[in-house]
Amino acid sequence: MRKLSFLNQRVLITGGASGIGKIMVRKALEKGASHVVIWDLNEEGMQEVKAEFNKFEGTIHTYKVDLSQSDEIQRAGEATNALLNGIDILINNAGIVVGKYFHEHSSMEITKTMEINTLALMRVANCFLPKMIEQNHGAICNIASQAGLIANPKMSVYCASKWAVIGWSDSLRLELLQLKKEISVTTFMPYYINTGMFDGVKSSIIPILDPEKATEKIISSLENRKSLVAIPLPYWFVRLFQGMLPIRVFDWVMNKVFGIYNSMDNFKGRAK
Repeated sequence: MRKLSFLNQRVLITGGASGIGKIMVRKALEKGASHVVIWDLNEEGMQEVKAEFNKFEGTIHTYKVDLSQSDEIQRAGEATNALLNGIDILINNAGIVVGKYFHEHSSMEITKTMEINTLALMRVANCFLPKMIEQNHGAICNIASQAGLIANPKMSVYCASKWAVIGWSDSLRLELLQLKKEISVTTFMPYYINTGMFDGVKSSIIPILDPEKATEKIISSLENRKSLVAIPLPYWFVRLFQGMLPIRVFDWVMNKVFGIYNSMDNFKGRAK
């Protein structure tokens, strides 16, 4: 499969009004995307991004979408397809985290986390994949998390949502390979990124990721059509040690050496 170029491509980024989503909007435009579509609930944020990046040649389109609502995804998908006749690159980026023990979650918090972090990615992809298959061209990047590889206290529902994304995303990759389609699927699994979403998180050894550098890695992974990308701990490293070490030893390493199991103790999250 040939290397992917953003030049003259139609790109859709969910959660593009802030955080790494906003940075990816800029990078896509810098790389010559002809159209960048932002789906986000933050109307004001989208307009600010549009004004800030109007210096680029590419056109920015914005749609206010609540990704927890399947009917809104469907409507936005139909509108985007009608406007651009499909998209070439989909970056499923939007996500939420609650950050408390499972028994403290309300039913609504559980449902909304799974709707936005898992089901929305599938629903959004389903809006555009048929056209990609018809054109035999495209790329999908699903932003998961290392929380989809390593369980963690106060992240149970978030972990569940990301574990599901990883399983679905890589299965989709295999399906497209089996169908011999020129459509790549990248599953990206970062550690905590310093965007405000995980404010209050502490990490004793593994550094909190810089948003600009993390985004650059996402874009390069897309361009090189990588399959499974985890940073800073490589995917193979995590899976190897999970397979080799007894669970009590693995827990001890994650807790006492890396400090991951206590990383959410002082979680605050993004200010409302």
